[in-house]
Amino acid sequence: MNERKCLECGEVLRGRADKKFCDDACRNAYNNKLNSDANNYMRNVHYLLRRNRRILEELNPEGTSKIARSRLIEKGFDFDYHTSTYTTRAGATYYFCYEYGYLPLEGDQLALVKKKEYIN
Repeated sequence: MNERKCLECGEVLRGRADKKFCDDACRNAYNNKLNSDANNYMRNVHYLLRRNRRILEELNPEGTSKIARSRLIEKGFDFDYHTSTYTTRAGATYYFCYEYGYLPLEGDQLALVKKKEYIN
């Protein structure tokens, strides 16, 4: 009979035939190592999205406003990261970080908006 070993620590396994780990700690450690690169990338992207959202929320307390693009840049806004876009029938494209968004206008100006729809 083949001796099965824990994929994380190498300890001999006892019990079910399809068992891969000796305990939950080894299972968690194995999966954390397996997913660490993806988790770090996702964590960094999520951090950037949350920061962008906070900046938009801070600069747009009334729900709609106009602001210079440079103000967002000063606060650390990263224009490469957003959660969705919305293009109007007229062809204007809004960029959103969750429910807060902006519309590039002429020159250095942006229109800041907040979506009215909410997910329950």
